[in-house]
Amino acid sequence: MSLLLAAVVPLAWAGDAGLQFTHHDWTLACDNTLACRAAGYQRDGDALAVSVLLTRPAGAGTAVTGRVMLGQYEESPLPAGLALQIDGRDEGAVDLDVREGHAPLAPAQVAVLVEALARDADIAFVGDDGQRWQLSDRGGAAVMLKMDEIQGRLGTPGALLRKGERDEAGVLPPRPAPSIRVAPLEPPRPDDHALLADPRLRGTLQASLSGEDCEGLQPGQWDESWGLVRLDDAHVLVSVRCWMAAYNEGYGYWVTNDAPPYRPRLVTTSGSWSDGAIIDASQKGRGLGDCWWHASWAWDGREFVQASEYTTGMCRLVAAGGAWALPTLVTELVQ
Repeated sequence: MSLLLAAVVPLAWAGDAGLQFTHHDWTLACDNTLACRAAGYQRDGDALAVSVLLTRPAGAGTAVTGRVMLGQYEESPLPAGLALQIDGRDEGAVDLDVREGHAPLAPAQVAVLVEALARDADIAFVGDDGQRWQLSDRGGAAVMLKMDEIQGRLGTPGALLRKGERDEAGVLPPRPAPSIRVAPLEPPRPDDHALLADPRLRGTLQASLSGEDCEGLQPGQWDESWGLVRLDDAHVLVSVRCWMAAYNEGYGYWVTNDAPPYRPRLVTTSGSWSDGAIIDASQKGRGLGDCWWHASWAWDGREFVQASEYTTGMCRLVAAGGAWALPTLVTELVQ
């Protein structure tokens, strides 16, 4: 455990940009407000998929909340009743929504689960039909220790793992989410799309990639993937499909002048969609679609500012689209 802590990113960085950490069957995401979310899963290869999410906002005295989700890729119905068991001991019923496949955990259940993850324990959610969804404890202690460190709780009574008598006044307070004012777009002009036919534009876009390839910029690749949206009186947003893979594709987005010299500023080459004011990127972690990465950028009138970033957790066949949203960057958009 001490070796894990030796590699921790400095707290100032974690608070500014967020942090992700994975160990065995548990993963942690702390966002720029210092709110942390830890997700655990069944062991890779187990027949019945399950995930638990533990969430804790920053600040002294904040509580940990928990939710459980049962795997939903199988056609078989979920049990009408479900209970948490730890080392064979019944820890109470779970109020499972059989349509959605998930349920909140009671505070007492969260407390006993956290205690169990600090040691070797047999953790299972057992249906009234006898089925057992086995939650792995591997990596749980390391993830909770990292959560405590990022939030400044180590050695305090409120720490999850390494409790102590240090005053909780030293626990890091929550940081406000940055606010981004989304600027209105200028109306399009009749000749805007004529810019896409200028070969000088293609050349400057390619040069901005610093050697990175974008297949849509290759000669002969002027096709329907090219797009342009007017941003303001002097700038446009140009987009082109840059790459295609087995189950993902990525579009490049650039802010450019609306006349030579274009001076393009690259936003991303992994974009998926944009209405001009917002650029969204959504990429699968694998073809099954049970784990995703998402990000977005917002136009503030001068540039595109990154507005969000999150994953949906590990690829463990819990739910199509992913089980949870685990952000590392959150903002407030003001229209």
